[in-house]
Amino acid sequence: MIARRLAEWVTEPGPIPEAVDRAASRHLADGLATALGAVRRSQGGPAVTVASGLGGPPEATVLAGGAKLSAPAAALANGTLMHALDFDDTHAGGLVHATSVVAPAAFAVGEQVGATGREVLSAAVVGYEVVCRIAAAAPNGFHARGVHATMAAGVFSSAAVAARLMALDAETTTHALGIAGSQAGGLLAFLATGASTKQLHPGFASQSGILAARLAAAGATGPDTVLDGPAGLFDVLTDGTAAPESVVAELGERWETTRIGIKPYPACQLSHATLDAVLAARAANPFSVEEIVAVRADVHPDSAAVVCDPNRDLSRPASDYAAKFSLPWSVAALIVDGHLGLDSFTTASIARSDVADLAARVQVRVTGAGGFAAADAIGRVELQLSDGRTIHGEVPRSAGGPQNPLSDEALTAKASGLLGQDATRLFELARDLPTAPDLEALLGAIATTLD
Repeated sequence: MIARRLAEWVTEPGPIPEAVDRAASRHLADGLATALGAVRRSQGGPAVTVASGLGGPPEATVLAGGAKLSAPAAALANGTLMHALDFDDTHAGGLVHATSVVAPAAFAVGEQVGATGREVLSAAVVGYEVVCRIAAAAPNGFHARGVHATMAAGVFSSAAVAARLMALDAETTTHALGIAGSQAGGLLAFLATGASTKQLHPGFASQSGILAARLAAAGATGPDTVLDGPAGLFDVLTDGTAAPESVVAELGERWETTRIGIKPYPACQLSHATLDAVLAARAANPFSVEEIVAVRADVHPDSAAVVCDPNRDLSRPASDYAAKFSLPWSVAALIVDGHLGLDSFTTASIARSDVADLAARVQVRVTGAGGFAAADAIGRVELQLSDGRTIHGEVPRSAGGPQNPLSDEALTAKASGLLGQDATRLFELARDLPTAPDLEALLGAIATTLD
């Protein structure tokens, strides 16, 4: 059974290459920065309030305010915070926000059990491999079914992280994965309304994964057929073709942790290639907003269903979150402002008539998939100008992914913008996790950041 084979690897993953450690530490630091950026911007408050009300023994630190709660409660709050701005990382093959379902469990359970930095980092790598592989086993399959892959796959990674840090054996870890499967879900209904449920999904996954591991440790059992059926995860929550065996293929040899992209824009990853293509067009042939008659964008079919849904008002989004999931609006804001950042998605910003008018002139041409995952597709645009010129922009893929990664300097600059201060120390502490005796220095730095 796949879950059993996965559990055996989770408990004994073998040596982790230095490049994988480095990738994981970069992602953990990026996730912490996105969470702290959400705190500074008063996002994710309901999850923090509810987590505080749940209370429990003081096992783990909530990134907002520094209170210590039970590990499941802290993970609920921190998972929501890491995803609240939609600025957290994305694995293109699985289209999942990996860190927001890995780091909350790793930090919460790591702090609870007094783990070393090495143990926390190893558990995080295990989590990254689990969430990316499970999601990528059904490319766009969860989303095609109306399910948020981050939560559906993330509950398994959180369970795996918790099981490893709790030192559960392979049999008990198998049960933890089986129990986690009955908590997989996350509806994409928010796309039509701009509701905040998407922000909550990583919190749900992080909390539920920890509970699954605790239930297994207490003697509860879960089906070892959870990943290969019948009535398993892929049977019930995905459409299209799934390849469950790929979840355990080349474990310890092929590392998906190094294939997770870091976002340069706080908007849906599926718009990023188009946004980069617009910047490429402007760099080659400067133009003014007033000259634009139309913008035509070639969009992967799986992307179009999420960020170009004609059933929504894409030029006048209903909320800041709806704007993040509108390719036409994001393109228009980028052209008008010359950049796309957190300030682009404020209530005042999305109400601008000039951006809405330009967004209405953005036309989408759905292209063939071309063998690419939606989040790793080519970006291609044409801008028709009033003087008769047509300007073209094209990029082979969006920035931030494994073939076009953000530099350390760009990543630190992103984090510094989120924190409102120099983020160099945060990345140094994350990089030094392999030799850290515990999480105290890292968590202490976070508390200082928010003072």
